[in-house]
Amino acid sequence: MSGARPGTRHYTVVCSSCGSRYEDDGLLLDCARPHEPAFLRTDYNGTGTGTRTGESAGLFRHASLLPVTRTFPDVPGPVVLAAERLGRRIGLDRLWIAFNGYWPEREAHLPTCTFKDLEAYTVLGRLPAEPPVLVIPSAGNTAAAFAWAATRHQVPCLLVVPAPALERMRFPAPLDPRVRIVVLDGTATYSDAIACADLLSAFPGHHAEGGSRNVGRRDGLGTVMLAAADALGRLPETYVQAVGSGTGAIGAHEAARRLRTEGEALPRLLMCQNAPFAPLYDAWRCTGAAPADPAPHADRDRDREHEPLARELTNRRPPFTVRGGVRDVLTESGGDVLCTDNVAALDAMALFEEVEGIDIEPGAGVALAALAEAARAGRVRRDELVLLNITGGGRARQARDLPLIPAEPWLRVPWPGRDEGPRAVAELVARQLTGLAAVTEAAR
Repeated sequence: MSGARPGTRHYTVVCSSCGSRYEDDGLLLDCARPHEPAFLRTDYNGTGTGTRTGESAGLFRHASLLPVTRTFPDVPGPVVLAAERLGRRIGLDRLWIAFNGYWPEREAHLPTCTFKDLEAYTVLGRLPAEPPVLVIPSAGNTAAAFAWAATRHQVPCLLVVPAPALERMRFPAPLDPRVRIVVLDGTATYSDAIACADLLSAFPGHHAEGGSRNVGRRDGLGTVMLAAADALGRLPETYVQAVGSGTGAIGAHEAARRLRTEGEALPRLLMCQNAPFAPLYDAWRCTGAAPADPAPHADRDRDREHEPLARELTNRRPPFTVRGGVRDVLTESGGDVLCTDNVAALDAMALFEEVEGIDIEPGAGVALAALAEAARAGRVRRDELVLLNITGGGRARQARDLPLIPAEPWLRVPWPGRDEGPRAVAELVARQLTGLAAVTEAAR
């Protein structure tokens, strides 16, 4: 691990609403002034617009365009490739893919097989020297990325996941004891994990990682656009990605704003969701307002969260109306939100493996299916320069190539339902932490 001198950072943090500027402490998530909800964004002080600025390869070759005071060795980055054969199959002549996963023949080696590795290492590199316990809710991919990155570099984390997320949490070695996984058994969803994490982050010595509010997350995910500009020699005309919160697409847009030359258009953002649970699609196409949680007893509506193939896209509280959030970047880029179903996503996953020879994740299948439908409908021109973010892939290949160990939960909680669940989980975690503290004290 390498780092800057304490207290020195090569960027400042700026409020998207009022323009207030802050010296970052590595944990700042919100502007202190009273106004509408607004993202903070990074302003890299005089670093220019070059894309290769740090290490010779991998994620941290972009270090001067990342909000980090330390870098970590041997962290891979995105791999950007021309995809002529795949493009011909869906009716596009200039399709490129950003592959984020495990594909050794193409030099893709992200350790947990999704682009969430990019955000995890950037968030950890942003932290102060003595960080609190980061509290992170996840549907699976984010938890896996943070669990492994934090294990490699001994950073304390408390991860909250619904039970199906454990399927994605297999690693080359056991997790560090400071990386604790709370599993919500039963019918709990990603949204339930978020609600629990909101309470747990208020515990003494704990801190919300922040999700889309964390500039480390957005800028880490934005390295997909930096890598693409490096490979293409320019920005793409259109950027396509499956989204739950939209954080990755916002990060790509923010990176494009830093890179574009005078007169160059920003890439049009096409965000893709998985029916029947598509709150961003509904908000953009129908209401124009922030997605709302259903009424407390609207169980049928809540159950839709279990139905998409790509459960990592099921976020009930995406930052749609936040200043600098989804609605703003869609408007600025002339973008749109697309939606496709499970059958189309499965067909797209099969198509990608047939043509390219590597498996992809359900979210990436959603994006490919939605792009193919848009091309057929004429919403994407045949000669358009398109970058498709394959947000995860190679998990099956990695399982064949490498011996992996399932993660052991720190605490499993039977989910009592949405009304009582978050508080019950918080109480159980508090008792567990109190017990650990007593054991530690007794051992001294």
